[in-house]
Amino acid sequence: MHPWKALAVPLAALLVATMTGATPATADTPAIKIENNATQPVFSRADAIMQTVFVEVAGTDSDNDGRPDRVAVDILRPKETDQGLKVPVIMEASPYFAGGNDVANHPVDVDENGNPLPTLRAQINKLAAEPFDGYYDNYFVPRGYAVALVENLGSGRATGCPTSGDVNETAGPKAAIDWLNGRARGFDADGNPVEATWSTGKVGMIGVSYNGTLPNAVAATGVKGLETIVPIAAISSWYDYYRANGGVLAPGGYQGEDLDVLAKYVLTRENGQEACGALIDQIAATQDRITGDYSPFWDARNYMNDVRKVKASVFLVHGLNDWNVKTKQFAQWWYALAKQKVPRKIWLHQGTHMNPFNLRTVEWLRQLHGWFDYWLHGIDSGIMREPQADVEIAAGQWERHASWPLPGTATVPLFPGSGSKLNLLPRPLSPKESFVDQKARTAEELVEATGQDPNRLAYTTGALPTDVRISGTPTVSVRASFKDGASPYLTALLVDYGTDVRPTGSLVSTGQNYCYGQGIPGDTGCTTLRTLGTATTPYKIVTRGWLDVRNRNHEDRTEPLRAGKDYSFTWDFQPTDYLFKKGHRLGLVIMSTDYDYTLRYPPGTKITVSPGHSSLRLPVTFGRLH
Repeated sequence: MHPWKALAVPLAALLVATMTGATPATADTPAIKIENNATQPVFSRADAIMQTVFVEVAGTDSDNDGRPDRVAVDILRPKETDQGLKVPVIMEASPYFAGGNDVANHPVDVDENGNPLPTLRAQINKLAAEPFDGYYDNYFVPRGYAVALVENLGSGRATGCPTSGDVNETAGPKAAIDWLNGRARGFDADGNPVEATWSTGKVGMIGVSYNGTLPNAVAATGVKGLETIVPIAAISSWYDYYRANGGVLAPGGYQGEDLDVLAKYVLTRENGQEACGALIDQIAATQDRITGDYSPFWDARNYMNDVRKVKASVFLVHGLNDWNVKTKQFAQWWYALAKQKVPRKIWLHQGTHMNPFNLRTVEWLRQLHGWFDYWLHGIDSGIMREPQADVEIAAGQWERHASWPLPGTATVPLFPGSGSKLNLLPRPLSPKESFVDQKARTAEELVEATGQDPNRLAYTTGALPTDVRISGTPTVSVRASFKDGASPYLTALLVDYGTDVRPTGSLVSTGQNYCYGQGIPGDTGCTTLRTLGTATTPYKIVTRGWLDVRNRNHEDRTEPLRAGKDYSFTWDFQPTDYLFKKGHRLGLVIMSTDYDYTLRYPPGTKITVSPGHSSLRLPVTFGRLH
């Protein structure tokens, strides 16, 4: 029997809580208050107890100093926990709490011999966070939760070394969960042992980006006590963050970043370079920015391998326009969780790499509150009877669905043909067409170019006779040959041609102030409500897909191409959920170098495509193409 088949507290206890408005307790023991099937804010944020515990990560000595690594855990809990109240924990683990270093990105221009050329120094702009500066403390501590912030290995007051997603980083927050359950050792700043006698042992992990990736990683260990995770804009495989189908790829906005760069960025512990420099040099030597092949190095950072171990429920959130942590990260995790029948919920929004608290504040708090109440306090909040998927189909326009991809989705093939047409039926006799790779024009510039262009091929439908919505992972197959150059990339763009009002990725204030929790000096517990900004644009690149053609058969094996020989290439786009409106044209653009994402080889590679033996496959949810 799976642990999620029953609520977290016995039925008798739940009935008592429902009838009395409090969890069962002795007359002298404080208790949470429950009204309308929800915990109520009866505890004082201002009087909450703050403590720091250094938790030993048994079996992990990543800095090779002969002692187990330790993580620093800042805890905020109701003062009543010193009077017998036991509470669950909302945990955020992060390597960013102590800020970051200025680090040089890798070069992305490649010389004639395939070696990187020198690059300019670039700073990675990741946000550092102060302890308890978010909303967890104001909102959840008064409702009978503790908040624990874990400084991950190699950062801040922790020891050990950062290795960007490897097993030792997972071991840090896992050890914190073990400590909360009496299975690991913790110490105060003076070295005195500390126990979590106030903890129920139940933990929910939450976070955005790296802080959302760690919940995925820890859940994949199956650690007991981790009841639920809320991964927001999170990674499920680090290979797919820095690579794509055998090719070296950048996260959006950080061209030239790679695993070693990120490790250097978060190495903020004392004597970090001395303790961890050799290990990070090893990462740089092993990550392979030449071939981009999958390898044991990347396999050690692939949480998909252990999805069968996930015992925690999952509330997943991702931006459909997030090109930093791309949408494949959420989709492949979601698909695998579905196969394992893990209890789950999903939010997909039209924003970029952002926190849903900043986008849809009131509804986010309502659902997250119900989720944590259910999984950590065992209260039947009703959240599990609500629709599984919340999808923002346009700025501020949300829909709720039974699942994702949307029920009824079916694959619809489209076929390039002569005259730059994208057809419902194949045109096998369409003549071959060629383009020449370049390294200076962006994808946007190539999409904006009208008519024939020497550096890309473009195919479009006629005006759509009805709205067409896609939901899931599109794929593309191209029959092509390469010659006269070194670029190994094929890049495909799915484009919506048609003037429309579209989200810009920015957040705009509504001017309305909303107080969500108890304030303290310097932290009001209030925020300004925001919505997505919009702009009228003539087109939108809906999604992209990349392939290193040398990895046409296996992403872990480079196989050279014979110049001028035709090969069949098939690869995936980043998953999406998108509505093409009636009257717009749906387009497929094929090019090689993607200026903002791929390595940039010397220009001149000639690519010849056989449109009649190529296709685009879309997961269509309704409507027909004519």
